[in-house]
Amino acid sequence: MKKLLFLIMFISLCLSSISAQQKVNEAQVRQQIGAVASRMKSMQCDFVQTKHLRMLNEKMVSRGKMYYQQGNRLRWEYTSPYAYTFVINGSKVLIRKNKRSDVINVNQSKMFKEIARIMMNSVVGNCLNDKRDFKVSLTGSSSEYIATLYPQQKQMKMLFQKIILHFHKTRSVVTQVELIEKKGDRTIIELKNIKTNAAINTKVFQVN
Repeated sequence: MKKLLFLIMFISLCLSSISAQQKVNEAQVRQQIGAVASRMKSMQCDFVQTKHLRMLNEKMVSRGKMYYQQGNRLRWEYTSPYAYTFVINGSKVLIRKNKRSDVINVNQSKMFKEIARIMMNSVVGNCLNDKRDFKVSLTGSSSEYIATLYPQQKQMKMLFQKIILHFHKTRSVVTQVELIEKKGDRTIIELKNIKTNAAINTKVFQVN
């Protein structure tokens, strides 16, 4: 459960070859992504998640939808091959699997409060400036910026070696995330059909 929740938080989701990577002006890139994040009122997209299991030499593919809205609202919903929904709305978190639903007040759980905070920072790229959670290295290619995040928090270090965020170079939004786990498994999340600042029905974020 804990690993799934930490995985969900990196929405916002294959490394380019080293020869294609270029040094970038990190301060300028952070400023550019931060400016876009500050103007982003909402974001919605489809996603494809591919988990590669090193020991079994196989992969598992799942699909779903993500919705984000300013004001600490986020919905991460798996639709195939199983149904699983995770919703943050302010201080409340809804977890729904099949017909079971649980609502948690993040202010009463340190773990969920941290998950909610990191998730919101990650969705729009604010995690690049959060030194408490990650040490960040930035490179670039002709079409994207690549941010490699090295976890600093104990719980995150236990789960992940590093997390790689891919940002569209002109739109400055996350398009892909790669999570490298401690045991060598990796998960790639590709964000598709991204729409920003489009209206979202508030019912999407209901937690009751």
